[in-house]
This record gives sequence, C-alpha cells and structure tokens, in this order.
Amino acid sequence: MHPFRKAVEDRDAQAMIDLLAENVVFTSPVAFKPYPGKAITGAILRGVLRVFEDFAYVREIGDPEGRDHALVFTATVGGKRLQGCDFLHLDEDGRIDELTVMVRPLSGAQALAAAMAAEFDRIAAEAAEAAEAAEAAGASGAADSAGAADR
Repeated sequence: MHPFRKAVEDRDAQAMIDLLAENVVFTSPVAFKPYPGKAITGAILRGVLRVFEDFAYVREIGDPEGRDHALVFTATVGGKRLQGCDFLHLDEDGRIDELTVMVRPLSGAQALAAAMAAEFDRIAAEAAEAAEAAEAAGASGAADSAGAADR
C-alpha cells in the first residue's frame, strides 16, 4: 500500500502533507490552473477531507518501486456519487511532486466544484498560515546555521 493511500484512508492530514515535496504541483479536476506549492496543496487536501463522504480507495495501480502511481477511489460529495483517481509522481527523494486528480461523472465533478468553492476562503487562509510558518521555520533554520558557523 502506498503511504499516501494509507494517510488518506487514516484521514491523517499531517501524514498526507509530510509526503509532499516543497515544490509539489496540484492539478485539480475542477480548476483550470494548477496550484504550485506545499502550503496550498496541503490546505486543499485538508479541504477535500472535509467535503468527501464515504471515501474509499478501490484500486492501486503502479510499480511499488516506481515513481508513478494511480489510486482509484469512490466518494460522495453533496449527495452525488463520484469515481476518481489520484495520479502521483514521486521525486528522487520519494516525495510527491505532482498530484493530479480526475473525477467523473460530470454531476459529481460539479458537486465537488461547489463544495470546494464553499471551502476556498478557509483553504486560502490555511495555505497562507502554512506558508508563513514554513517561511519562519526556514528563517529560523538559516539563523541557526549562521550562528553555528560563527562558533
């Protein structure tokens, strides 16, 4: 079982986010432009956990040692049943650097679009908070490194 699948099935948002590369690109089934970066992708994943009901992976496709994986799922959103697939690409370090989601049928995609639109202000706020925390941690780490070099 892929670790991302396990994290999703456990509804463990932090474990999901920990598997993402900093430069991950999320391609949504209902948005035109991809979302670059770990902060926004993590916030979107938390939003998805809030809107998907009866979520279950039904198939995993891919070489366990390979860098590309497809995780087929079913879920309900806004009373509409949908089927979808998470396409994962892993970087050299085994982190997810591309996450593309596709869903069907159209009525399910429309329900998902409406549910995620209702979540978007919260998603944007969570992404901004995560980006600020990462920036602060990076600045703190750089200051610690500089201080260590002075010793």
